Parts: sequence; C-alpha cells; structure tokens
Amino acid sequence: MIIWAVIGLVLIGFIGYLVGIYNGLVALRRNIDRNWSNIDVLLKQRYDEIGKLVQVCEGYMKYERETLEKLVSLRSSYLGTGSIADKSKIEGEIAGTLKTLFAVAENYPNLKANSNFLHLQNRISELENAIADRREFYNDSVTIFNTRIHQIPDIVIARFCSYTDQPLFEVLSNEREDRSISFNFPA
Repeated sequence: MIIWAVIGLVLIGFIGYLVGIYNGLVALRRNIDRNWSNIDVLLKQRYDEIGKLVQVCEGYMKYERETLEKLVSLRSSYLGTGSIADKSKIEGEIAGTLKTLFAVAENYPNLKANSNFLHLQNRISELENAIADRREFYNDSVTIFNTRIHQIPDIVIARFCSYTDQPLFEVLSNEREDRSISFNFPA
C-alpha cells in the first residue's frame, strides 16, 4: 500500500514537473508575441508619420522623388506582409531610407525650417529609438525561448508541441555599411 502511495506521489510530481515545463514554454512564447506586438505598434505609428512626412517633403524636394517613392513603396510592402522575418527586412530598409531622406533634407533650407518637417523628423527619431529598445526586448525573449526549446528536458515538450526556433529581429547587412549620399540636381 505504501509503495503505491509513493509511486502515486512520484507520478504526480513528474506530471507536475512536465506541466511546469509546458507552462514555462507557453509563457515564453506569449512573451515573444507580446514583444513583437509592441514593436508592431511602434512601426505602425512610424508608418503613419511617414505618410505625413512624405506630404510635407513633396513640395520642397522636387528632385528627390525616387527617395520619397521608395519610402511609400516600402511602407506599403510592410503593411502587406505577414511574417516577422519579412517585416524585419522591410523595416530595416525603411530605416535606411529614412536616414537617407533626412540627410538629403539637409540640402533644402526651406524644408529644414518647416515646423511640420521638424516635428515629424523628431517624432520619427523618437519612434526609431523606441523601436530599437523594443527590438532588444524581443530578441531577448526569442533567445531565451530558442535556448529553452533545445535544452533537456524542455526539448521533449517543445517537440511534442511543435515549437520551433523563432526569428531574431536582426540588422540587415546593408544597414551596417556606410551609406553614400549624392545630390544630383538638374543643371
């Protein structure tokens, strides 16, 4: 009788341990989703500001149509894609294009003096900083999750639940390079 009680307690303890692992992995997965949602909210705010920025710039930057069109195109591409990896790639391209736009704007004194442009530039810069912070939180969550699903005994539960590695929000290789900016004005 005592043996059955001990076996029962061990079995209950083992099941509780497995449930604890499962709940921990679920919590980590939900944390990743929450952190991505936080990034997505900031990116949506930035894309709303990009539309306003393009409107302000259009009147001043007659010769920079290509940069403005690329920004609008990337903005539309982001809103039309679903995967985190694709959104991360497009987000990196938008960040680079915004840097180019702000650098080119230096050559337009009237635009630089425009209060709407200055407000939007500051707002987008603030959002860029917040996005960078949220990327760090997201990547921390992903790293913890990806590590746990490959550790024993978590790997057993992770495979049973079909958990796979989640993508990190990475800086694109072209963002690590210096950008050359040229001002080509018609003669």
